[in-house]
Amino acid sequence: MPCISQFYGIKILMYYNDHAPPHFHAAYASDEAEFAIDTLNILVGGLPRRSLALVLEWASLHREELRENWQRARVGQTLVDIPPLD
Repeated sequence: MPCISQFYGIKILMYYNDHAPPHFHAAYASDEAEFAIDTLNILVGGLPRRSLALVLEWASLHREELRENWQRARVGQTLVDIPPLD
């Protein structure tokens, strides 16, 4: 699973050939969650409150890039790194 961004100990990941709806994974320590790209709702899992806030802030800034990476993954193309949260 390629890591497409990393900040404050949080890894943002996306699988090739993953299931719909379009989503990304965020991991912090031993916690992991899947987030829908369109709504930013948590689909599965959970993160600590502070990490969750950082992921939501980051994703709201990079939603279009996440959509583009989702499409790239569907056709087996290399995923593009997305800048971390400053």
